[in-house]
Amino acid sequence: MARKGDYPLPKFHFQVEWGEGFRIGFTEVSGLDFETEVIEYRAGNSKMYNKSKQPGLTKFSDVTLKRGTFEGDFDFFKEWRKTYYFQEGNKTGSMYRRDVMIKLLNENHEPVIVWRLENAWPRKIQSSDLNAEANEVCIETMVLTHEGLSILNVD
Repeated sequence: MARKGDYPLPKFHFQVEWGEGFRIGFTEVSGLDFETEVIEYRAGNSKMYNKSKQPGLTKFSDVTLKRGTFEGDFDFFKEWRKTYYFQEGNKTGSMYRRDVMIKLLNENHEPVIVWRLENAWPRKIQSSDLNAEANEVCIETMVLTHEGLSILNVD
């Protein structure tokens, strides 16, 4: 049964922000998922000939962000490059971890669903590949690793 409308939400209208309202436009976000591992156990004297299953640790997928490359726009790299240059006494880079908000927006540009990545930091930043025979735009990629994914209730 559908709620608040007859159609599913489109996935093309979203925004990504971290820090003090800092936003960069992206063309694609993927990896908003998690998985709970299964712990199987069977006692040697069990009368059942199968294992019991219980929830274990939760694993969070890395989140991949993609965007077009623009002349003179280096915010993508400037904002996050300091993650790799840890200061003395801060070998974990913890001061550069951030909560990242990914917001699916409605036609009025209001958030409908908000995903929060906890303590995110860039694991990989990749510039576009170059090909003299290609007919495509340059795409930059950032892969974020994080310590938790939650969906915030937006009403």
